[in-house]
Amino acid sequence: MRLILATQSPYKQAQMRLLKIPFLAESPDVKEDHSLDLSPEKLSIFLAEQKAKALLKAHPNHLVIGSDQTATFTDEATILTKPGTEAKAIDQLLKSSDRTVEFYSGICVVGAGYEHSWSVKTDVRFRTLSEQEVIRYVDQDAPLDCAGSFKVESLGITLFESIRSDDPTALVGLPLISLAHELRSHGFMTP
Repeated sequence: MRLILATQSPYKQAQMRLLKIPFLAESPDVKEDHSLDLSPEKLSIFLAEQKAKALLKAHPNHLVIGSDQTATFTDEATILTKPGTEAKAIDQLLKSSDRTVEFYSGICVVGAGYEHSWSVKTDVRFRTLSEQEVIRYVDQDAPLDCAGSFKVESLGITLFESIRSDDPTALVGLPLISLAHELRSHGFMTP
């Protein structure tokens, strides 16, 4: 059985390569609509399912992994998205200053007659950030394509007081602990 990762994200592809399992990466051509009336956790799972199922149609004999991530403040329903511009990234990070943001990393694994979806929650507590720090960070790390406007695997780690999760890899996009468990149940060896 061949494995397909339904993304063009270089971050998720780099994560997947850590498992040493051969895979193909393909764009699922699914619009990430974060305005749907779903909880952040359910939205991350729904979007992951849409991505996986879109590619399964074209590759019915493969196992397809879809993923998506949502983020929201613990004290309000605002969903943080990929900023796309420096101004939006700066704005999101300034709003995150001295607050906790909940991230949900949704995963869906589908194959012929098989589907399993779940999410992993990560709580990120931001330290108090000055505008100058945020501007410097955005200029240096360019997190314009990252939910929440940071790269935890890079300089983004300097923005936090703490990270709480059952899986430290989930914040990058793919929760590798539970994904590796799922893949082993399909006969993939890790390690």
